[in-house]
Amino acid sequence: MLNRREVAQRLDISIEMAARHEIPDAVSEADVAALEQDPPAWLAQSRANRKKGGRPVWATLTCDVCGDSETVRPKKWWPQFTHVICDEHPTSAAPAPAAGTVRSTFDGVGSRFIGFVDAAL
Repeated sequence: MLNRREVAQRLDISIEMAARHEIPDAVSEADVAALEQDPPAWLAQSRANRKKGGRPVWATLTCDVCGDSETVRPKKWWPQFTHVICDEHPTSAAPAPAAGTVRSTFDGVGSRFIGFVDAAL
C-alpha cells in the first residue's frame, strides 16, 4: 500500500490536489496503476497544464557525494542546481566547478541539502 504522499509523487500532483480529489490515505499499487493508465479528467488536465511549461510538482534531490536522495516540492526561489550535496558533507566535498565558471551556494535546499550553481563568467 502507498500513502497519499507517495501516490501524489507517482501521479506528479500536489498532496493538496490528491486530498481534494479524495485520494485515500492508503492506496494499492493496482489502483495507482489504474489511475495512471486511465486518468480522470482532473488528472489529465493537470498533466496537460504541466506540458505547457509549468514548474514541476516534485523534485528529487540526490547528493553528489553519497547518493542519498529525497523527493520534495521545489521552491520558487530554486535555480537549476549544478550540484547538490547533503549538509553533513563539507562544501569542499562537492565536485569542483568547471573552469571559467563562478559558483554560488544555496543552503536550506530540501530538508538537508546544499545546492550549487556554476555559471559562466
